[in-house]
Amino acid sequence: MQENSLDRAKAHKPIVIEVGGEPLGVVVPHEAGYRFLAVRLPAFAIDGQQFETVEKAHFAVSQAVRKGSADAA
Repeated sequence: MQENSLDRAKAHKPIVIEVGGEPLGVVVPHEAGYRFLAVRLPAFAIDGQQFETVEKAHFAVSQAVRKGSADAA
């Protein structure tokens, strides 16, 4: 019985999203995909958004960081 709860814990473990080697947030399983939770300022523009896949979340974070860098210049 304890193995089941361990398997569930692994399934719900946050996945770190990094851009340029810098961790900017995590995705956690949520309903039909993943919810992004920002931990660094450049990624807060998309905090709380949901994505179908981890890859789509990573792409969105990358785009947000690029846009933020362009706006700051």
